Amino acid sequence: MSPWTSLITALTLVLYSVITINVGRARAKYKVMPPQMTGDPNFERVLRVQQNTLEQTILFLPGLWLFSIYINPLWGAVIGAIWLIGRIVYAWGYYQAAEKRMIGFAITTVSGMVLLLGSLIGIILALVKS
Repeated sequence: MSPWTSLITALTLVLYSVITINVGRARAKYKVMPPQMTGDPNFERVLRVQQNTLEQTILFLPGLWLFSIYINPLWGAVIGAIWLIGRIVYAWGYYQAAEKRMIGFAITTVSGMVLLLGSLIGIILALVKS
C-alpha cells in the first residue's frame, strides 16, 4: 500500500466532489432544474467538466494503482499529481470558455496514457519474470 498513491486517490475524489458541487451551484445560478441537462451555455460547460472528469477518472484510478503496484508508487503519485493539476487547469479553462479547455485536457490525456501504458509494461514484465 502506498500512502502517496492513496493521497492522490483521495485528492481525486475531493476534486470530483468540488466539481460536482459546482454543477449544483450552476443549476441554481442559471435556473436549470433537474432533470434538465441543457439550458444556459455557461451551465452546460460546468456540467461538461463534471461529466468529462468522471469519464477520465474511470481510466485514471486503475491506471494510477496498477502503475504504482507494477512500476513505482512514488512515480505513480507524481504522474497522478500531474493528472490532477491537468484536471484543475481543464476545469478552470472550460468554465471560462470551451476553447480554453485544451491544455488541461492534453495534460490529463498524456499523463493518463503514461499511467496506462506503464502499467501494461509493468504487468507484462511481471508475467515474463514469473
